[in-house]
Amino acid sequence: MRLDAFIAQELDGITRSNAQKLIDSGLVQIPGKKAAKSLKVQPGWQIVVQLPEPEEMETIPQEIALDIVYEDADLLVVNKPKGMVVHPAPGNPDGTLVNALLWHCGDSLSGINGVIRPGIVHRIDKDTSGLLIVAKNDAAHHALAEQIQVHSFTREYEAVVYGNLREDSGTINAPIGRHPVERKKMAVIEKASRHAVTHFRVLARYGDFTHVRLRLETGRTHQIRVHMAYIGHPVAGDPVYGPKKVITSLQGQCLHARTIGFVHPRTGEYLEFTSPLPDYFERFLRSLGKPREKYDV
Repeated sequence: MRLDAFIAQELDGITRSNAQKLIDSGLVQIPGKKAAKSLKVQPGWQIVVQLPEPEEMETIPQEIALDIVYEDADLLVVNKPKGMVVHPAPGNPDGTLVNALLWHCGDSLSGINGVIRPGIVHRIDKDTSGLLIVAKNDAAHHALAEQIQVHSFTREYEAVVYGNLREDSGTINAPIGRHPVERKKMAVIEKASRHAVTHFRVLARYGDFTHVRLRLETGRTHQIRVHMAYIGHPVAGDPVYGPKKVITSLQGQCLHARTIGFVHPRTGEYLEFTSPLPDYFERFLRSLGKPREKYDV
């Protein structure tokens, strides 16, 4: 493998172009060798990469429309559209949910996650649509994060997955960690992993696809996508964990965070909110035709 590709594979958050810049800047050393982008990596080499200090990102308020389902002095529940990134990162410096929240809330956001992720209690992937909760102060943030930690926080999703699930319902209990080879992916592995549990129930069967509801007991990175791929039923449209021939019309995984429920940190009242399936999801279901079986759940 080329040196630039190897570095990008092994280091989280480093793209191949980033790796090339590090090599060109003399920040990659290989004893007895001159580092070059096209150099073929050999077993036994010790490759030392010096990462420069990260540049401070300025997160600016931007007037971006938000679909706010609920809001009070302590928190808000937002219905995030497919394609919107939750917080700024290299490659997505603006146009994110956080930029929109800063415009809408001003200084009224929890500061626990710093200037890049103010108020963000939990995240959903860029191409996953649906509900997530935002804390306006640190007390609310701590209380909500604790509910997630002890699994009393309700998070239900709907997805269309490949294939016909054998069972009408079930539980996937399989630990998730960083993929041992493809470092930008997650995988079900035993070592260096975290406990992960997903419950599923079939809503409708379409022959080659199944419409399912999923409830998270834990919240690991890419958990639903990894777990469904692990049991042989990856999420339709998933470009990372699905088959190589991706359903491009979906523009990402067919996965929607439909229901969120929690105990309000100030009032102690249990609140639950549900988001209807978005247009892209409904269109895909219609394209599959009449379901062979449908269940009242």
